[in-house]
Amino acid sequence: MQATMQSVTASVSRFPAARGQLGRSRAPRSFSGNPLPRAQGRASARRSVVSVSALAVGDKLPQDINLSYFDAEGNMQETTVGALTKGKKVVFVAVPGAFTPTCSSKHVPGFINSADKLKAKGVDTIGCISVNDAFVMAAWAKQLGADGKILMLADGSGNFTKAVGAELDLSDKGLGHRSRRYSMLADDGVVKLVNMEEGGAFTVSSADDILKQL
Repeated sequence: MQATMQSVTASVSRFPAARGQLGRSRAPRSFSGNPLPRAQGRASARRSVVSVSALAVGDKLPQDINLSYFDAEGNMQETTVGALTKGKKVVFVAVPGAFTPTCSSKHVPGFINSADKLKAKGVDTIGCISVNDAFVMAAWAKQLGADGKILMLADGSGNFTKAVGAELDLSDKGLGHRSRRYSMLADDGVVKLVNMEEGGAFTVSSADDILKQL
């Protein structure tokens, strides 16, 4: 089983950025002040107008998209991105999948271990987003010891991931449509920092990278 998971992770790390909404494959980037070109497309009329290319500094996050999580009492809750970010500084860390080795051994644990440092720098909430269901995210949180430090947010249908242009097509690997790996700081719903990886690579989106930028 361990060998299988390592093989899957290796495939995720090598896989190029998704086509379609993401456009051409891009190199890893870390943005802390210079906006990227805005996308020309628009989202469905059922949702807020959002960029269909990868996030850029200065973008307003889509406010009405729902994310699910389990609270401390074990009850499933649902919140909107708008409610989560209104009047707050929120660090989001997005991963291709729960329980995959790079996400489990390096990326998310880095944010768990740095939670106090991030909050000391004014961060109100740290949220981990993955295209998984809330039950998987809750089980993963327990394995990682994330409870009380990181809000494990399920983007079950990938609506948020698609809206911000971070969709990663891993269908040929049996993983369906997932999220590119990234970290981001949003202040009152406005993107202030984005560290977007190429596919599932892990080079610019660590907790240490965010700490250096704050």
